[in-house]
Amino acid sequence: MAQRLSGLFDSFHHDRRGNIAILFAFSLIPLLVAIGCAIDYARATQIRSKMQSAADAASVGSVSKASPAFLAAGSMTTDGPIAVGSTDATNIFNGNMASQSGYTLSKLDAAVTKSGATLTSTVTFSASVATTFLTIIGKTALAIGGTSVSTSSMPVYIDFYLLLDNSPSMGVGATPTDVATMVDNTSDKCAFACHDVNDEHNYYELAKTLGVKTRIDVLRDATQQLMDTAAATATYPNQFRMAIYDFGASAQSAALRRLFALSSSLSSAKTAAGAIDLMTVKGQNDNDDRDTSYSKLLPAIDKQITAAGAGTSDAPQKYLLFVSDGVADETNAGCAKTMKNAFWGNKSPRCQSPIDPALCKAMTDRGVKVAVLYTTYLALPLKQANGDPSWYASWIAPFNVGPYGPSPNSEIANNMKACASPGFYFEVSPTDGIADAMNAIFRKAVADARISS
Repeated sequence: MAQRLSGLFDSFHHDRRGNIAILFAFSLIPLLVAIGCAIDYARATQIRSKMQSAADAASVGSVSKASPAFLAAGSMTTDGPIAVGSTDATNIFNGNMASQSGYTLSKLDAAVTKSGATLTSTVTFSASVATTFLTIIGKTALAIGGTSVSTSSMPVYIDFYLLLDNSPSMGVGATPTDVATMVDNTSDKCAFACHDVNDEHNYYELAKTLGVKTRIDVLRDATQQLMDTAAATATYPNQFRMAIYDFGASAQSAALRRLFALSSSLSSAKTAAGAIDLMTVKGQNDNDDRDTSYSKLLPAIDKQITAAGAGTSDAPQKYLLFVSDGVADETNAGCAKTMKNAFWGNKSPRCQSPIDPALCKAMTDRGVKVAVLYTTYLALPLKQANGDPSWYASWIAPFNVGPYGPSPNSEIANNMKACASPGFYFEVSPTDGIADAMNAIFRKAVADARISS
């Protein structure tokens, strides 16, 4: 029996047929660990992605235009941290993570700071995610973390000074149809609805009776729309201030006239804009028709505009919004285009010419941004009722674009463009461009929060 048992033991000892099961059992352990590690890491990655999204939402939201930090920054006179912004960012982060479990937050830093006109929000987080399978190898948690940085440009504070041409030439019909209506209904074929207080030539009232829309009507409406746009765009109550000037109440007092003093009350500015109207004249040749003296008007408005700033509440940027048809009619002995020809006689030093861009340069050189809205000078009839050359044919057509003069380009448009700061020249049709051009100034001040990293 002993010999038999010894033989069976030797046989079992030398038998290798069960090794594959043993080897599989030993190899199964690291395979399960690898799969478990992948599951733990995937879960940690998913939670980190959720936390990163929450951090992005917190950094962007805490410097958005409606955020407490953005509003608080508007009243800050110095740079530095904004406590309400940090609180807001923290709340946004926590709100986005409220439904997420399976992690332990170890650190959340949220800071919002103001530097000049820029707000920066930095949100940094770190957390740990408990493991399930990695505990086999002694790792009970995985560390995760991330950062989100967002910046927002604060809307600048801007003072707008409106210089609006209300000279008799702004009484011309706003469209070719309006011009034709006036010409067809006046004995002297006049396209202008001058605000003549003499009943004999009161084409101003005639235009109203005929339903003719003049340039000054369009300008009045556009200016009022501008005030509505400014009010809707402003983030801070006193972000935009307005002042309104024109060329004078009458030909006898033609000079810079203030219709509305610089103020942040945009509703009051809109009310004042409703009074924009043509200057009055007393018959033909009142003030020798010299009612557009750019050489006096622009230096005068320059004196009204205080030093331009960087766009902060205590140092606003300065804009001149200059709306005109671009033709001077003034006493100016240095004018390059005086009233001299065989038909009209020698009327020197009366000057009718495109605006001198040097008058605008004095302002742009000191940081004032000049926005020019050129109301295109429409071609007018070339003949008077008696067949003689018209005033337009003799004095405006030669430097206006079109088939009525020798110039290949409009000197009026070119000089108005030279007056404007880069990017702030608009040539508009009298009926449907002035309001859009005025509103375009505001679009340049709008800035939205963005993720920068």
